[in-house]
Amino acid sequence: MGRIRRASAHDAPGVYRVCLQTGAAGGDATDDHANPDLLGHAYAGAYLAGEPEFALVAVDEHGVGGYAVGAPDTRAFETWMEQHWWPVLREQYPLTPEMESADTPDTRLIRRFHRPPAAADELLARFPAHLHINLLERSRGGGMGRALIEALTGALRRHGCAGVHLGVAPENENAIGFYRRLGFETLASRPDELVLGMRFE
Repeated sequence: MGRIRRASAHDAPGVYRVCLQTGAAGGDATDDHANPDLLGHAYAGAYLAGEPEFALVAVDEHGVGGYAVGAPDTRAFETWMEQHWWPVLREQYPLTPEMESADTPDTRLIRRFHRPPAAADELLARFPAHLHINLLERSRGGGMGRALIEALTGALRRHGCAGVHLGVAPENENAIGFYRRLGFETLASRPDELVLGMRFE
């Protein structure tokens, strides 16, 4: 079993690799993406830069085997991304007419860079923090996922957060069961995403 520690900038390649290799509802999304960096740009990298206090990695002899990242104030993090994260990606990946019309995993992510979704006010009123967690197969089943969640939610609690939410693909039944065993409850259900949350009070 590996160990958990605070992520650093040097962990970015490993974190991006985990993000890609778990990006298909927990399975490997490598074959779905011509550009292997886009998933990490969308869902992981900003936390290493903008919320390092809430970015954890699980490491073993092979390197990064998983991570948990989050933000205690989702709205403030959205603002930070709009000011510091998305502009660089928008310049690197311009939204051309071809990008607007094409429907591939990569073009959907690039459109997200230019039009990122915002969390609903009513969700943030009770669950202001959010998190993402991903584990490679080799890091699953030995308690590492639970340890990562408990370490990150503990940090969020100590920061004074009232609650945390996350999104998961509806078809990722293993992850949904894992979150529910940890105390997360369903807050909203959409065709492409299930939103789960946990209150700390």
